[in-house]
Amino acid sequence: MALVPPPGPSAGTFSPDRPSADRRSAKQALTNGSRVVPPETTWERIRPHLPDLGVTRVGEITGLDRIGIPVWFAVRPNARTLSVSQGKGLTDAAARVSATMEAVELAHAEEPGLPVRHARLEEIAAAGEVVDVAALPAARHALFGARTAIPWTQARDWATGAPVFVPYELVHADATVPRMPGMGAFLHSTNGLASGNTLAEAVLHGLCECIERDAVALWWQAGAARQAATRLDLAPIAHPAVRDLLDRLRQAGVSPAVWEATSDVGVATVRAVLSDDAADAETRPMPGSGGAGCHPDRVVALCRALTEAAQSRLTAIAGARDDLGRTQYGETQSAQALGTVRALAGAAGSRPFAAVPTHEAGSVENDLAYVVGCLARAGLDRVLVVDLSRNGLPVRVARVIVPGLEGPVDSPSWVPGRRARAAGAAA
Repeated sequence: MALVPPPGPSAGTFSPDRPSADRRSAKQALTNGSRVVPPETTWERIRPHLPDLGVTRVGEITGLDRIGIPVWFAVRPNARTLSVSQGKGLTDAAARVSATMEAVELAHAEEPGLPVRHARLEEIAAAGEVVDVAALPAARHALFGARTAIPWTQARDWATGAPVFVPYELVHADATVPRMPGMGAFLHSTNGLASGNTLAEAVLHGLCECIERDAVALWWQAGAARQAATRLDLAPIAHPAVRDLLDRLRQAGVSPAVWEATSDVGVATVRAVLSDDAADAETRPMPGSGGAGCHPDRVVALCRALTEAAQSRLTAIAGARDDLGRTQYGETQSAQALGTVRALAGAAGSRPFAAVPTHEAGSVENDLAYVVGCLARAGLDRVLVVDLSRNGLPVRVARVIVPGLEGPVDSPSWVPGRRARAAGAAA
């Protein structure tokens, strides 16, 4: 049964493949936001090093769908986690770099080359400062206590540079088995793993991911009534890049539903779900797809949510993602699931986009200082960074840990932490 829908309706006078000059300039500004150099420059810098990182192929899959939002992929056949990484963006250059840098991040985190010590909590505390383990995302069914020996490595406090021991499980991305002794105490994911042209750029994007995952976790605990109140009214948004994305979706017969999920941290966070108007469970079982975005600039956050939702849709169409199995296809393509997504798409949003907090994008350092300040004002005043960068490479890779923030709810091992439990109690 084909997963690729038939061609969409005519685009009329506007062709999504030939954006106008103001749309192109808006795209360029957003694409370069919070980046030291344009994606074309990053690509030229990293391309010669891809074979050493195990990347054998970088390609475009945009044309497998009818929407036209750029989506690319990068392949590492001998990966210790996912062998296929996806990337999205407002331009092909941005999407290509997005996919490639995700593969680069995983290559670094799979074999980080960090010193590791197996020890009980009291033993590692005798060797140096230790993170507050009670503030870290625990794994479902974890058995961790004072007598449990686990692997540890050191991060650096971003504000002071002081070394802090953190569970190695929150740093590496090696999914091979058998696992290292002591694993399973904390939520093992790629949350906070990010890359950039500079370390500050990598840390900024890692922080935004951590804040996004936490905000989405709290949003899911808020209850249906509060969630409905966060549904955004997209009609008045005039930004050219946003209008371009919405035009592409609607001309392809795909309906977006978007919510603001910004938490008490105050950095703009947006959720998006796409519903195919022509889908049905029997003849066209196109699943609904979701995405989220977080950024100091609310327009960037919205664009990221929409492009990630389009990427998720193409990931299902392409079928190349290692962790996308038959069960997930069955769950997302059922008549009940399609009906739920279609009902969401058919509802109207009332929350004005202007109500979403925003910070005028500046330099990477300025944006990073803003995000760190937002965290501190929310009582999350510790940012821990493990620099995973390798000598000789023109990019930097970091794992960012913010004690107190929730982990990703889409992990089967996720359990509510302090903030999620409080949000659920208040719903």
